[in-house]
Amino acid sequence: MYVIPIVYDQVNRWARDDEFFMKLLKKVSPEKIADLGCGTGRLTTHFSEAGYQITAIDPNEEAIECAKGKAYRNDVMWIVGDSSNLEEDAYDTVIMTANVAQVFLTDESWQQVLSDVYRALKPGGHLIFDTRNPAAKAWEQWEKDDTPDHAIDDQNGEPLLIWTDYEGFKGNVYSFYETVVNARTDTVLVREKMQLRFRSYDVIAESLQAAGFASFQAYHDWSFEEANPYTKSFIFHAVK
Repeated sequence: MYVIPIVYDQVNRWARDDEFFMKLLKKVSPEKIADLGCGTGRLTTHFSEAGYQITAIDPNEEAIECAKGKAYRNDVMWIVGDSSNLEEDAYDTVIMTANVAQVFLTDESWQQVLSDVYRALKPGGHLIFDTRNPAAKAWEQWEKDDTPDHAIDDQNGEPLLIWTDYEGFKGNVYSFYETVVNARTDTVLVREKMQLRFRSYDVIAESLQAAGFASFQAYHDWSFEEANPYTKSFIFHAVK
């Protein structure tokens, strides 16, 4: 869940979701990709290693600077920005990983992102993104875990603790706080408020249709099986 650059890569290791995105991209076989909400470039660099031409966009300047310092095969165009920075009719695929789709809290902001993506895709282009099924109530499991995660400060080797405090829902927006603490001195290094919007399958389907996408499908929990009401994570694949 972390988007704090100092700890993100350490807490979010390579996993089943990453493998699935790589397999789905191979299936789609694009040349030019936009990685929207790329964060620290943890997955972007793997896209580059696979030979794709990448434009990587994120509003977090610190995360982009972190990404630029990583090794990757092909040149990546790193941009501090948002979906409005996508070029028109330029990409074979736009991908949003790590539940980036949930950070758009209003219907208007989400629809604007889809509109920008649709404009940016070439005819027949693909939009790929994941989002949690609200019916699975993932927050109930999060709130049961009151133990910190551990990391190391890459700058000085100091041990870090990451604490999460849950505020819960206000309307349809779920809020929580991430606090990074120096475990030796108890000094608070970063404290950030995070907010997520959980959208149902039907709501997302309607938004894709409203944006003009010709077709879409949703996969079930990092497999190529069709999503169902018990799916925890939807992986949507829409075609312009």
